[in-house]
Amino acid sequence: MDLTTCDIRKGLLLFALPMILGDLLQQVYNLSDTLIVGRFIGSNALAAVGSAYALMTFLTSIFLGLSMGAGVLFSMEWGRGNIHRLQLGILHAFCLIILITILLNIALYVWMDPILHFLAVPQAIYDSMRIYVEIIFMGLLAVSIYNFFSCLLRSIGNSVIPLVFLGLSAGLNIGLDLLFVLGFHWGIAGAAIATILAQYVSGSGISMYYMKTYRSFILHRQDWVFDPTILHDLLGLSLMTCLQQSCMNFGILLVQRLVDTFGPITMAAFAAGVKIDTFAYLPVQDFGNAFSIFISQNEGAKRIDRQQQGFRIATTMTILFSAVISLLVFVFAQPLMQLFVQAKETQVLWCGIRYLHIEGTFYIGIGCLFLLYGYFRGMGKPGISVILTILSLGTRVLLAYALAPTLGEIGIWMAIPIGWFLADLVGYGWYFMGRTKIDMSVDGD
Repeated sequence: MDLTTCDIRKGLLLFALPMILGDLLQQVYNLSDTLIVGRFIGSNALAAVGSAYALMTFLTSIFLGLSMGAGVLFSMEWGRGNIHRLQLGILHAFCLIILITILLNIALYVWMDPILHFLAVPQAIYDSMRIYVEIIFMGLLAVSIYNFFSCLLRSIGNSVIPLVFLGLSAGLNIGLDLLFVLGFHWGIAGAAIATILAQYVSGSGISMYYMKTYRSFILHRQDWVFDPTILHDLLGLSLMTCLQQSCMNFGILLVQRLVDTFGPITMAAFAAGVKIDTFAYLPVQDFGNAFSIFISQNEGAKRIDRQQQGFRIATTMTILFSAVISLLVFVFAQPLMQLFVQAKETQVLWCGIRYLHIEGTFYIGIGCLFLLYGYFRGMGKPGISVILTILSLGTRVLLAYALAPTLGEIGIWMAIPIGWFLADLVGYGWYFMGRTKIDMSVDGD
C-alpha cells in the first residue's frame, strides 16, 4: 500500500488492521501457555510463566526495536524510490540483527541464574521458571527472524502476509499446548516446547515467502558490498529504537521484580492482568507502529501536509478507541480475570480486579504514548522516543518503589498511568513546538 497518496483515515485503518490482528495472534503464543498452565497446573505455575513473560517481552523488544528501526530506513528508501539502497539496507540489517541475536542467546544461557536471582523469583517457583526459560530461550532466533521479515514487509506496504504466518503458528501453538500439557502431561515444559515449535513455523515460513516473492530485493552474491553510510543510518535508527523498546520493557521488568517480592498471589494476579492489558491496548500499539510507517513514507516523499493531517486524525482515533477499551475492561474486569484464574482462588482474583480497575481506566495515556513513539520514530528521530520512554518508565518505577511500602500493590498499579500521562504531556509539547518551527519556515519562504 502506498501511504503517500491514499485516503489517510482509510489507509491507516486498512494498513493497521492486519498488524493488529497479527500481533493479537502473536500474543496467543504466551496466552495459551498462561490459560492452560493457570487452569490445569495451578497458580504457582501461572506465576512462573507470568514472570518469564516479562523477561521474554524485554528480550523480544531488543529484536523488535532493531527491526522497527531498520523498517524506518526501508520505508524512507521505498518512499524515495531508491531500490538499490533499499536492497543494501536489507542486507546490512539482516546480518546485524542475526549477529546480535546469536550473541544475546549465548549470554542468556551463561548468565541464566544471575538473571533469575535479579528478578527476585521466589524459591517456590524458581525451578519451574528455570525449566520454562531454558526451553523458551531456544526460540529467540525464530522470534528475531520473524520480526525482521514482518517489519520489512510492512515497511513496503504489505501488512497481510505477517498475519497469515502468525495465524498458522498460533493455531499450532494452541494445539500443541493441549497435546503436550493435557495429553502428554509434560507440565510447564510442554507449554514452552509448544511455543518454540510454533515460533519456528512463523519464522521459517515468512522468510521463505519473502525469498520467493521479493527476489528483486535480494542482492546477488557478487553485489554484496559494505556501505558505511547505510550502516551509519541503520545504526542511528535501529539502535535508538532498540534502546527505546528495551528501556520500555526493562522498566516493566523492574516493576515485575517489585511485584515478585509480594509473593505468588500478587505475581499470579499481575501475570493475568498483564495478559489482559496486552490484548486491551495492543491495537493502539500496532496503530502507532502503522502510523510510524505512514510518517516515514511521507517523510521520504516530502509530504509534510499529509504528516500533519495524519497526526490529527490518528490522535482522534487513538483517544476514542482507548476510551472505549478502558470502559469495557473496567466493567468486565471480573470475567476477564476468571479466564485465567479459577473462581476458588479468590485472593488472586480480587487482586487482579483491583489492578484492572486502577490501571485499565487510563488506557488513553498509553495509546497516545504509542502514537508519539510512532511519529518520532517515523520522522527519523528515535532519540525523542527514547527520552519519552525513560520519562514514562522512570516515573513509573520510581513511584512504584516509593508507594509500594505504604500502599502495597495498589501503589504499583497507580504509578503506571501517572508515568504514561507525564510522557504524553512532554511528547505533545515537543510535537507542537516542532510543527510551529515548520510553519514559520514555510511562511518565511
